[in-house]
Amino acid sequence: MNESEKLSNELSDIKQIMERSSRFISLSGLSGIAAGTCALIGTWFAADVIQRNKAAVRSLKRSITDVNLRSLSEIFGSRLFQIAILTLIAAMVSAFIFTYRRSKKANVPVWGTTARRLTINVLVPMITGGIFLMALIQNDIYGFIAPGCLIFYGLGVLNASKYTLPETRYLGYGEILLGLINLFFVGEGLYFWAAGFGVLHIVYGIFMWWKYERN
Repeated sequence: MNESEKLSNELSDIKQIMERSSRFISLSGLSGIAAGTCALIGTWFAADVIQRNKAAVRSLKRSITDVNLRSLSEIFGSRLFQIAILTLIAAMVSAFIFTYRRSKKANVPVWGTTARRLTINVLVPMITGGIFLMALIQNDIYGFIAPGCLIFYGLGVLNASKYTLPETRYLGYGEILLGLINLFFVGEGLYFWAAGFGVLHIVYGIFMWWKYERN
């Protein structure tokens, strides 16, 4: 090995060390696949609940004054809320498990400085969005909840992408785009949720696994 090749290898090693220190590279593609699968399962259960309560929905459409929206929410809203919480927990647990496994293999701390920065940057837009969505619910504005979830989640992913693998930002772009489109198709939120939190996560996870973990 000549001096030039040795210097090139040393520079490559330095670059890898800097990359590892400035970016959380342990996000697993399998985490995305698992989270997307959980979202699709949750959507299926939610669709079943809504299907069983179509009569109440039709009554609401016939005469908004005859059906109290909060009463309608009591009929199936609590059930949907339980499904949403269980889906979120399942997605987070499965994502953590696969990320933890990859961190161990790469000998990278799962909760280092970069991971904390990533978490803060993804949580700020999501917490902001959560408060905004709670205000919508408080004012009986339900049609923009689904697109709001997609948009604020996408903003969180995009905001955090600078602390992890660069391809992650495309997931953020996709979530934001779906949320914006959903704004013009109020009432179809469940399908957009399935596409954004389910299909898009699975496609993203497969791509990341194929590129970074396949070998």
